[in-house]
Amino acid sequence: MNLRKFINRPENITSELLEGLALANPFILEVRPNNLVVNKCLETANRVTIVALGGSGNEPALEGFVGEGMIDVAVVGDVFAAPGYKAVIEALHLADKGKGILLVVLNHAGDMLTATRTMEEAHKADIKVSMVVTREDVAFASRCDADRRRGLVGCVPLYKIVGAAAAQGKSLYEVTAIAQDFADNMATIAVACKTATHPQNGSAFAVLGNNEMEIGMGQHGEGGGDRQIMKNADETAILMADLLITDLNLCAGEEIMVIVNGTGSTTIMEMLIIFRCVHKYLSGKGIVITANWVEEVLTVQEQAGFQLFFARMNDQNLSYWNAPTRTPYLVR
Repeated sequence: MNLRKFINRPENITSELLEGLALANPFILEVRPNNLVVNKCLETANRVTIVALGGSGNEPALEGFVGEGMIDVAVVGDVFAAPGYKAVIEALHLADKGKGILLVVLNHAGDMLTATRTMEEAHKADIKVSMVVTREDVAFASRCDADRRRGLVGCVPLYKIVGAAAAQGKSLYEVTAIAQDFADNMATIAVACKTATHPQNGSAFAVLGNNEMEIGMGQHGEGGGDRQIMKNADETAILMADLLITDLNLCAGEEIMVIVNGTGSTTIMEMLIIFRCVHKYLSGKGIVITANWVEEVLTVQEQAGFQLFFARMNDQNLSYWNAPTRTPYLVR
C-alpha cells in the first residue's frame, strides 16, 4: 500500500478529521459521539432544523457546512460510507426543537438505505421530519427517470437555501416545498481526467488514459459517462454547459446559479478559466448568472476534474442564498 497522504492510522481518518474540524471551529460547531457534527447554536434554536447525512472523504462537504444558516446536525459515516440509521435517529432527536426537521439526502445507494430506515423509525417515534433527496446528475439518467440520478454538489447550495428559509421562520411544510422546488430545478455534470484513490487503502476508483477524460463520471469514479480525448478548458466547459442547458430547458432571459466545484486536485486557476468560459457562453445565449461559487465544495480526495452545476433562481431563493450564514467553509 502506497499512501502519499499525511494521515495516521487509516481506520482513524474520520474521527481525527472531525476532531480537527471541531478544534479549528470551536465557536461554530462541536463533535459528539457517533460522529455527529452539531451547530453550537442548536440548543436555542426555535425553528425548523436541518439534518444531513453522508460519508467522510468529500471535504469540506458535508460537515464543513454545519453552523447557523445551513446544517444543524451532520451525521458523518466512515470514508465514502453512509452512517447507520441509529446515528441519524439520534441526530433527529437532538435536532427536534418542536418545529420539525428537514432531512437532506443525496441519491446514493447506501445513503438512501440509511435514510429510508431512518424515516420508518422516525415515524414510529412520532418525530416530525420530512425528507428531500438530491438527484441532479444529468449523466446517469434522464429527467423523467430522476430516481436513478445521483446526487452531486447540488446538496450544498440546497443546504444554504433551506437553512436560510428555516432561519426566517418558515414552517416545515414551507421549507420542504422550497427545498423540493430548488432540487427539481438544478442539474450537475462532472468531468475527470484523473480519478481519486481511497485514503484508507490506496486503491484507485477507476483508470483513465494519459490523454483521456470522462464527462459524466460519478462522485467516486462510478461509470456512466462518456470517455473521450482530453479537450481544452473552453471546449470542455461548452460541452458540459450544453448538457445542463438541455436538461433544464433553459431559455434566454432566465436567471440561474452557476457553481464550478473542484473535485480534489483541480486548481483555482483552472476553475476560474472554466467559469470565465461558462459566463461568456451563457451571456451569449441571454441566460443571466445571478449567483455563483467557484471553489472546492464537494470533493473526492485528489481527483482531477470538476463539477458544473446550474440551478434556476428566483428572487426568493436569491435572498436565501445571500442571507447571513456562519459555517467553517461558507461565511456571509
